[in-house]
Amino acid sequence: MKYTTLGTSDLKVSRVCMGCMGFGDPARGQHSWTLDEENSRRIIRRGLELGVNFFDTAIAYQSGTSEQYLGRALKDFASRDEVVVATKFLPRTPEDIQAGISGQRHIERMLDKSLKNLGMDHVDLYIYHMWDYETPLYEIMDGLNRMVKAGKTRYIGISNCYAWQLCKANALAEREGFAKFVSVQGHYNLIFREEEREMVPYCREERIALTPYSALAGGRLSRHPEETSKRLQEDDYARFKYDATASQDGVIIRRVAELADRHEVSMTEISLAWLLAKTTSPVVGATKSHHIEGAAKAVDLSLTHEELAWLEEPYLPHRLVGVMAQNTAAAAKEEHVWSVGDQ
Repeated sequence: MKYTTLGTSDLKVSRVCMGCMGFGDPARGQHSWTLDEENSRRIIRRGLELGVNFFDTAIAYQSGTSEQYLGRALKDFASRDEVVVATKFLPRTPEDIQAGISGQRHIERMLDKSLKNLGMDHVDLYIYHMWDYETPLYEIMDGLNRMVKAGKTRYIGISNCYAWQLCKANALAEREGFAKFVSVQGHYNLIFREEEREMVPYCREERIALTPYSALAGGRLSRHPEETSKRLQEDDYARFKYDATASQDGVIIRRVAELADRHEVSMTEISLAWLLAKTTSPVVGATKSHHIEGAAKAVDLSLTHEELAWLEEPYLPHRLVGVMAQNTAAAAKEEHVWSVGDQ
């Protein structure tokens, strides 16, 4: 395993981050394919054996059971100072807003609950899971800064946002003397490269770490287009994100397969080697041992500039889907309300 610094922080993270969305009680989440605690522990332990020290979870994953499984496993298999733990919080609910719970109070409550789930007194990276259009940005940044000052998180990150939103948030933080976002976790892989329009160059300029999710496009970049799996069949959210572009994506996936044959490695290794050339530490979900083993091997694979370009060449622009599509709709609604009020 190789390691790098997470943006402008002093966190030393493995080049692969283990994504923990696949861990947690299926009865308490939206996915039927998540692993129970025994199998989750097995994958986490294997990741540690391979040198993975960076783990990403969220309070939203299986109602906090992902955090619970991860926390108990790390307590048993690793020293706290040897691992970097990231978790995420969601926006306030309508009930929270109705009850008058401020953004600052909401963040504190969410982090306290996550720390209880994890069995830890702090996390290393606390991530703003998605943009909250119902809460003033000042409340968000002030609330996160308070958590840094209280020692409940060492650094803060953001996920599912636009470059202008990240820029606006960090500008406010700089002006007010608050903690700034040191990382961004967006949807980015070889068949979904919309982040390259603004987010990737902005983060490169500002030394903000890129830790993209969906690194293997829900498994599509790790197998031939005609192959299937239980995960591919049952993951409705991934199907929603990728099925509409399956034909054009298939051209790229076949090139991944061809290059894997040339190098005598797995498609996982090729797909992640491409992403590792672009980002700090991709978040790779694992529900089987070979998933994290393939990810670890990718760290040692270097592709030539010509190979990287050949993989990229067939790409066509994609429409935004999933969380970012919701973000777009919310932004449009906010802009409409502002325009009407201004008149």
